[in-house]
Amino acid sequence: MTNSRFVKLAACLFVTTVVMPMATRADTWRYAFEEAINEVQGVYASKFKEEIEKNSDHEVELYPYGTLGESADIMEQAQAGILQFVDQSPGFTGSLIPEAQVFFVPYLLPTDTKKLNKFFRTSKAIHRDFKKLYAKQGLELLTMFPEGEVAMTTKKPVHSPEDLNEVKFRVMTNPLLVEAYKAFGATPTPLPWGEVYGGLQTNIIQGQENPTSFIESTKLYEVTDNIIYAGHNNFTTAVMANQDFYNGLNKNDRKVIQNAAKTAFEYILTYQEGLEKEALKKIQAARPEIEVIVLSEQERKPFKAAAAQVEEKFIEMTGKSGQKILKQMKADLRGL
Repeated sequence: MTNSRFVKLAACLFVTTVVMPMATRADTWRYAFEEAINEVQGVYASKFKEEIEKNSDHEVELYPYGTLGESADIMEQAQAGILQFVDQSPGFTGSLIPEAQVFFVPYLLPTDTKKLNKFFRTSKAIHRDFKKLYAKQGLELLTMFPEGEVAMTTKKPVHSPEDLNEVKFRVMTNPLLVEAYKAFGATPTPLPWGEVYGGLQTNIIQGQENPTSFIESTKLYEVTDNIIYAGHNNFTTAVMANQDFYNGLNKNDRKVIQNAAKTAFEYILTYQEGLEKEALKKIQAARPEIEVIVLSEQERKPFKAAAAQVEEKFIEMTGKSGQKILKQMKADLRGL
């Protein structure tokens, strides 16, 4: 189904159930996200829904991946006001908010979980600068949170950028992620999520990246032979509200939403403790022959060197605004 048909379908749903302007009178709020209900974004959304319904008269309807289309569809619906809330990775908002691509500069975020969580709690770049950038697109940024260390999966073992030569590597439709995998030596191939499993199965692509828990829950391990940990990134996602909807609420409802976002944020960080290790155990139990490769510091050096090119490309793509964001993020990270 095309993007426009998804929007029309969702619009019909919206019109038939909400006849008044979207404001405090709306008692059913719609929230779409990019994963299944039992995956990290779904767990966050379920907790958010629980908190909203416990502390107000409103109800929250959840729409997991695929129910309203691909990532581009749900963002379009959120901006149009058909959805009140949307959870989308900066990987898919890169064309809309180019500065959000900063989360795909390799080796920028820390691998230490405590430091990483503190960054997401306290970062001025997130809580001040990105809020302004999202607002320009009609979106109220409620929170960002990490979803786990990104692992590469490939058909052949990878220990260096040379091993990625001519590997068609699936990336999200994100210009900077394309540049990152070019710098890593691969042939980046942007694909929507729905085509990844089949693409790996038919060898249209030979690699992709995602947190281990996502690799396990989506059974991507069935169509790959190697899981590689290079320590290059952590998957980030962002929860947003339609800004007209949010600004039209009374002070109490806005407070309920803010508190629900904060409570769900802390809940999801706790929920993820040990999640990736447990997921890897499940993968190895289901497919004992899969090879798990953790790159040594020496093996990571050429990947880290390539990251400098990606950072330069980010600044080139985003100009002074991106440079300001990157500078603030580095300052936030130094303060951990």
